[in-house]
Amino acid sequence: MSSHTDREVKPLTAATTMLTGDVVRAGDSGYEAARVGWNRLYSRYPEAIVFCCDTQDVVHAVRWARTEGIALRARSGRHSLEGWSSIDGGLVVDVSRMKSIVIDETARTATVGTGLTQKETVAALGQRGFVVPTGSEGGVGLGGVILGGGFGLLTRSMGLACDNLLAAEVVVADGSRSAKVVEATEHSNSDLLWACRGGGGGNFGIATSYTLRLHELSNVTFLVARWTGHGELGALLRAWQRDAPVADERLTSALEVDSTAVELSALLYGGSWRELEDQLRPLLTIGDPDVTVTEDAWPTVYGDVDRGPDDVALWKFYSHFVTQPFPDEAIDLIVHYMGNTPSPPSNFFCTSFGGAVRHAPPGGTAFPHRDALFYCEPGAAWNDPALNSTALGWAADFWRALRPYGDGAYVNVPNAAAADWEREYYGAHRERLREVKANYDPENVFNFEQSVPLSPADPSRVLRWGDGGQPESQGQGRP
Repeated sequence: MSSHTDREVKPLTAATTMLTGDVVRAGDSGYEAARVGWNRLYSRYPEAIVFCCDTQDVVHAVRWARTEGIALRARSGRHSLEGWSSIDGGLVVDVSRMKSIVIDETARTATVGTGLTQKETVAALGQRGFVVPTGSEGGVGLGGVILGGGFGLLTRSMGLACDNLLAAEVVVADGSRSAKVVEATEHSNSDLLWACRGGGGGNFGIATSYTLRLHELSNVTFLVARWTGHGELGALLRAWQRDAPVADERLTSALEVDSTAVELSALLYGGSWRELEDQLRPLLTIGDPDVTVTEDAWPTVYGDVDRGPDDVALWKFYSHFVTQPFPDEAIDLIVHYMGNTPSPPSNFFCTSFGGAVRHAPPGGTAFPHRDALFYCEPGAAWNDPALNSTALGWAADFWRALRPYGDGAYVNVPNAAAADWEREYYGAHRERLREVKANYDPENVFNFEQSVPLSPADPSRVLRWGDGGQPESQGQGRP
């Protein structure tokens, strides 16, 4: 973790007259609020942040950065888990104010701005009687979720967020110093659309809007069961991993463990509470859980789903996809680590796959983990910087202990310490992603610590300009 408390703030030497939108420069009164991210394990100091209001603002920002030879990063919801949406000494292109939404009820599509959060998207679509699958934490930006894959409690019934992406508007590099807008559809720049479906954000350009396939809104049944303590954790993991990936496709469920309890969240789309409880009976008959059930419209229930901690500043999560059930020794590891957490909110989280995830949309996607039974995250969460070493060590040890039992990782929850991160995120798709990178960003304008590389000779390094972007210790939190 780096410290900049004694850093001398220097203004940009390059004129910013080419920039449009709201430009906040180092030294401005609003700079501190503009620069900070969600995970306070990082403290990065860009020379400027430009808050873009439309696509042309993004074009101007990319063009200006290229003309002046200044590194840039794209940022939306500020939930980049390794802090890679900001950069010391560079330009942050912030698209969080781009919140347009246009619904075509006849075509059952919505074209949405990249700055919408998941909570805003759920609410806006719900008012018109529609839904798209998203993740479960409302404050996370929709755009980054889509570009990395995107999954939550609608996933097994509707697929990943990226599976519902029909088109994207993307600002890409043009020539040696400029930028342009391209439309990625199934018929135009289809390779870029494929890459936008799970290839990760910030690799090829800056996406400014997405056209999504809509699903008709239906009532849902949402169940939360809570077991105090860890006495039933092993039995719950064994039963859940056996049943959840092969359950009714309308049912998606997740288990989360913290230092004091185990919690099951389960959502049945278009079904009754009796159906849901029948399907979950093997779990609910373990021990004596406290169970609550809600039946309502998805936007209303989403407020109950979106219950992530909002008073934690420091995070370190790792990701695994699991294609074979955990053997007893892996479950014993989970029980051991969760019995020795560095802080109360540190946790282990897993969510079910199968169902619609197994079927890619027409044209395919860059998301490679279709055969996973479930996804899981060991993660540390804490507030006291004095715990940094302990918490980071616990999370890293937990991740390494589970690695032999996983098969791949999630680009939106990056494993920064993994030497083979490109294979873990993209599997057999990594060579095609490199080809897309060469087609749309041959000068590697859009790069960060684990961006898609241009060639096998340069698998992990990035091209940098100016003083910015020095590596530092990493930290993250769940999207």
